[in-house]
Amino acid sequence: MNASYSITPKGEKLANTQLENQWINFDWKKAEIFVNRLQSRIAKAVIQSKWSLAKRMQYLLIHSYYAKLLATNDNTGLIFPVFSGLKIPS
Repeated sequence: MNASYSITPKGEKLANTQLENQWINFDWKKAEIFVNRLQSRIAKAVIQSKWSLAKRMQYLLIHSYYAKLLATNDNTGLIFPVFSGLKIPS
């Protein structure tokens, strides 16, 4: 998309500091609990041979906002390199 055709005013875009604050202040524990709970429910459904239920919950997990955020986090407690100002060697 060409930015010159955007209807969003230029001053309305989030600054890097605002994005960094959102990333740092995100409730990671809540996301982990949600994803782990859904994974447990999928395992129980498979054990009980409830295949359609397991398939629906797998779809929920794959498309989950929390699961996508946890996938981008490096799980070491460090800030994502883009927001921490670190330069990734090429």
